Formats: sequence, structure tokens, C-alpha cells
Amino acid sequence: MRKQLINTLLKKLSKNPQFNEQSSAQDIELKKQPLSRQFEQNLETFKRIYSFPQSIDVKIRELTLRSQNRRAFIIYLSTMANATDIQQGITEKLIQNEDQHQSIPDIVSHPFYKTATVIEDILQEINHGNTALIVEGDRQCYLFETTNIEGRGIEKSENEVIVKGPKESFNEKVITNIALIRKKIKNENLIVEAQVISKRSRDDLFLVYEKDLVNIELLQTIKDKLASLDVATIPSISILEQHIEERPRSLFPTVLYTERPDRAASYIEEGHIILLMENSPGCLVLPATFWALIHSPEDHYLRTPYGNFIRILRLMALFVSLFTSAFYLAVTNFHVGMIPPDLLMAITGSRERVPFPSLIEILIMEIAFELIREAGLRVPSPIGPTIGIVGALILGQAAVQANIISPIIIIVIALSGLSSFIISDVSMNFAIRLTRFLFIFSASFIGIYGITALFIAGLFYLVSLKSFGTPYFAPMTPHFFSSKDLIIRHVPMKERFRPGYLKPKDMAKQGKG
Repeated sequence: MRKQLINTLLKKLSKNPQFNEQSSAQDIELKKQPLSRQFEQNLETFKRIYSFPQSIDVKIRELTLRSQNRRAFIIYLSTMANATDIQQGITEKLIQNEDQHQSIPDIVSHPFYKTATVIEDILQEINHGNTALIVEGDRQCYLFETTNIEGRGIEKSENEVIVKGPKESFNEKVITNIALIRKKIKNENLIVEAQVISKRSRDDLFLVYEKDLVNIELLQTIKDKLASLDVATIPSISILEQHIEERPRSLFPTVLYTERPDRAASYIEEGHIILLMENSPGCLVLPATFWALIHSPEDHYLRTPYGNFIRILRLMALFVSLFTSAFYLAVTNFHVGMIPPDLLMAITGSRERVPFPSLIEILIMEIAFELIREAGLRVPSPIGPTIGIVGALILGQAAVQANIISPIIIIVIALSGLSSFIISDVSMNFAIRLTRFLFIFSASFIGIYGITALFIAGLFYLVSLKSFGTPYFAPMTPHFFSSKDLIIRHVPMKERFRPGYLKPKDMAKQGKG
């Protein structure tokens, strides 16, 4: 009912002249037409569409093909194409050629891309940085690959820092990102498939998978989800993540975001599907489970005992971050008998002159810790760590001396906050930080019983989550046949199977080509 009302409202607004774009219907209809054989008509069409010469980076050059005694023009965007290559490899070759038997692709020395006949398809290629050549009398356009968009080089990963293993990360150029994956998976079965996902800006999305591993039903489900998107523009892969999630309002993420090509390649080898976009220094891994979100790429680069130690430490830190503040609040307010007498006297003495209840103390320090954390991220990097350290020391010491906060609260908040940093995934890190506040409020209500009730309800909720049909806690529950790489991982020689919940075409990791 609500969707019907929204659609009705949108239709009414679209009929109102105030909300209509001038000549938008004519332009849309014009773009769907094929090229004309009339040179002047084609030239005027492209000048109108690109608002030439008002748009200063649109370059249109008219020329004469002496060998064929025909007029032609080239059109490109100077901010996205290499003007020198166009001049030397296309324009000069066409003007100087005198062999009338040579075809256009043979005359031009620049790499030939393809031909197109519909204006809309030609515009899409020009907007990607390619150069279009339109010749008088031809019903097809010649497109040349001249894209030259500046971008930063391959740098270290900032959000997924590891000590042992590759250091390179994705950048904003999707061609470079695909090359980084192909460098790690030298297999002809690796497929890079393009799909347009927005109506107005025509954003390209690239699906990367191995055709001899991926489950066809899973692949089709993802394609159908992407095809159902009805949006004007999706500028980034992070925006796309929010569009394709099954529960976008959920605290816990169901899509894995990574900026490491080695991690993306390892998931492809298991049968997952990777999504890449231009201008996005990362990729999405589909589907994703709870275990994938708490694992670190470094776990497999370390020897098995070391990697398992880090994993156990990370799982402990997850529980410490969630429950430390809430447990302290529950024990001091509702379950005083659980505290040894000497410790109880120490806590009471430290809080003797504090005017606020424990809940207010914890909330003040938790919010202050979050403010310091965010301030350290937003300020310039040379002074970010300094602000974090100095701010925490000054605020903590001043609050204790002013009898606003008790010293033990500083210890509790510091332990809880530091433990949350060990979760490397950004989305899961936010989920843990926000869930911590829910546990604090539940503990202030009915103590440990409130914590237990919320924990059980949270487990029920997490078990109900799915990522493109895959249960959130798979392969633990429901049980699937796999290599059991969950909390404790085996030595590499024992990890002989791919995850069963993906239903890959080949379950065994036997090094087949």
C-alpha cells in the first residue's frame, strides 16, 4: 500500500511541468535513434547533446578523408582521453592516407575498439573516454580506445593492515583493480562481466568470478538483484552495497567490503563473486558470512599456531568490547554480592565523591572515547595519533581529578574501546560499537538478566540473517560440508574443500586447471 502511494505521488509530480526537464523527452528519444547517413545531421545531433561549445572539455574536429573524398568528424572528451594519441594515431593518419582501398581500422594506427550504430551506445563509449569517428555516408561509428584518466598508483592498504603478506591494495581505476586480480589468478576460467546498474549516469559494474567454480543459481540471483535496481546514479561501490543488502537497516553487515586484491582473489578461488566499480578503491564479496567478517587476511599468512592465536585473541576481544562496560554496570548496580569485599570497598571508595550514577559515567566516557576516535581519523594524519593520545590522557585525568568520573571507569572504557580496534572490517567494527550501547542500556535495566536476554535475542536475530540466500553463521549453523575454517583453522594441507554453502561446481581443492 505504501509503495503504491509513493508511485502515485511520483506520477503526479512527473506530470507537473514544474518538475519536468526542458526537452528531456526529445533528448531521450533522440539518443535511441540510429546514426544518419547525413553528415550535417549527425554533427548537429552530437553538438546538441553535448552542449558544444558551451561544455569546454568536449572536442569536435571536422576533417576530410582525401583517399575517399568524404567528410568526417571525431568527438572525444579532452579530460578523459589522450589528445596526443588521438592527434598522432587517428587524425593525422586519416588526413595523410591516400590509399582508397584501405578500411578505417586499417588506416588508423591507434587500437581499434568496436563499431556502434545507435547514438545512445556511442555516447556511452565517449563518456568512458573513448574517441568516436563518424564518417559521411556511414551508418556506423568507429570507436577507438583512448581513455587516459589520471589516478593514484598502487599503495598500501590503510584499513586492512597486515604485518606478513602482500601490501598492495585496490585504487580508483577499475582496470588496475582487475589486473591486480588477474595477476593472482592466472586462469582462463576467470570471467570479468560488465553490467550497467544506473539509469542516468550509466555506471558500469564488473562481476568477477570463475566459471568452473561459481554456482549458477547464486550468480543469477545476484544478476537479478542488480538488474532490479531502479536508481539514477550509483557513484561508489559503498553506495551499491546499501542498495543490494537484504536488510539495509540492520546493524550487522551481510556484504564483505575489502580493499585487498589478495583477499578478493582467495574468495574467488572458493566460489564467491566479486563486484568492482570505477572510482571505488575496494570490492564487494558476495555472499558474506559472520566468519568472513571477523577473519583477517593475515590469518592464513601466519603459521597455523600463530594464526589461531590471533583468531582466539580477536574473538576474546569481540566479547570484551561487547560486555565489559555492561557487565561492570550490572555487577555494581544489581549484583554486588558477586564482587569480592576488598574490590567492592575499592570501587566504593573511588566513587565516593562522584555525583553521577554508573550509567551516566559510562555513557560520558563511551561518547568521549568515540569522539576522540573519530577526531583522530578526520584530522590530518601527522597529528591524528597525537590528538588521540593527548586527548584521552587529558580528558581522563581531568575527569578523575574533578570527581566527575571514577578511576575504574577509565580502565573499563579503555579496555572496551581498545578491544574493538582488533576487528578489522569497518562495518563489523561499527556493529560491535553500536551493539555495545544496547548492552549498556540492557544492563542498567535489569542487570545480567538484561544482558543475557539481549544476547539470546541477538543470536536469534543473527541466525535469521542471510546474504543472498546464504545463512549468516554457515557453515556452523546450519551445518555445511567445508574445510571448517571458522574459529580454529587447520594446516593448509588439511583444507581440502571449498565452502559447502556456496554449492560450488568443484568442492575439492585439488589444483585442477
